[in-house]
Amino acid sequence: MNSEFTVAVHSLVLLAYLPDHMASSETIARNVATNPTRIRKIMSTLKKHGYVKTKEGIGGGYILNCETHEVSLAQIYRTLSGGTLKPHWCSGNPEEACLVSANIQGVMDHFFHEAELHYEAYLEQNTLQTVLERIRLCQQKHKAEQV
Repeated sequence: MNSEFTVAVHSLVLLAYLPDHMASSETIARNVATNPTRIRKIMSTLKKHGYVKTKEGIGGGYILNCETHEVSLAQIYRTLSGGTLKPHWCSGNPEEACLVSANIQGVMDHFFHEAELHYEAYLEQNTLQTVLERIRLCQQKHKAEQV
């Protein structure tokens, strides 16, 4: 799996959390702990799919363009990372005489395909709002522990 999904969810939840629902790529990058170029690439994909829009000029940036309770994590996953549970490389050689080596790729492909379906079904049950609410619960728990 690649990390684009996590970066995208983090970025969208950050925009939802901010009072004006807007931030520059530099602000998002600082918050995510990555570089602005990576954020711009991911945000470009999110913009193409309608999750964010941009405001040009001074004070501009990315603006949340969706309702957090309507966007499932599965939608974000499919947009940026669908099919990435399966590694790019798999052991074995279909032309090998060994039963294991000749068949391991096909068998593992089946497992990864099934895992992808289950993972997406799980993500479908959660929205960006779910993530934001869990973050707020973490904050409340942290405050309670400090008392």
